[in-house]
Amino acid sequence: MFDLVPEDPSMPMDVRAVITRVVDDGHLLEVQAEFAKNLIVGFARIEGMVVGMIANQPTHLAGALDIDASDKGARFIRFCNAFNIPLVTFVDVPGFLPGIEQERGGIIRHGAKMLFAYASGTVPKLTVILRKAYGGSYLAMCSKEMGTDYVYAWPGAEIAVMGGAGAANILYKKELAEAEDPESTRTELLERYRQEHATPYRSAARGYINDVIDPAETRATLALSLRKTLSKRELRPTKKHGNIPL
Repeated sequence: MFDLVPEDPSMPMDVRAVITRVVDDGHLLEVQAEFAKNLIVGFARIEGMVVGMIANQPTHLAGALDIDASDKGARFIRFCNAFNIPLVTFVDVPGFLPGIEQERGGIIRHGAKMLFAYASGTVPKLTVILRKAYGGSYLAMCSKEMGTDYVYAWPGAEIAVMGGAGAANILYKKELAEAEDPESTRTELLERYRQEHATPYRSAARGYINDVIDPAETRATLALSLRKTLSKRELRPTKKHGNIPL
């Protein structure tokens, strides 16, 4: 699946092409396809096992989560949990969509619905980080902290608080100010940041992900993980329900 990844990290990747390589017969029964196109949700099978697929779509709004995408994702997650359908999440998200309109519409409240839905889900949950997983949106796309059973990442994935360009300007502000050639220095420092901080191997060493996998092994890895977790039973304190942010 390396051929699906653009050489330029800034170029969007069509996640639908990744999904068709992973699921049986390349068939995804997409739900609400024309609503909040920056998030894909739908049903598929992986080696005969029914799963609910959730994926950021970088070709629309760069895959950022907005109010509509958050509502769409949260409802689908809770539907799958209600009918005991395992969840598979593909992550390529730069963050929550910025802007006054989103702020006034309550993006924090709506984004919290996805975190609540994932955290309260008791079905098998698998996550694959394809490229970007930044900031709070990394949590909202079913990170280890949200109770997912397995988190995998492709070798080129970046897991960080923010993108490399923004982080380099903050972390290496002094070096950039003193540099004779700021542009070349910026490029060098950006590469250093990616190698030292945003690399998935650092996240694996700290336990944030379970393994770094070859993209070609994605289907096989998910199938094996599903087999391991199909009998999952999660016991929780007896109560009516959680208090979802509405």
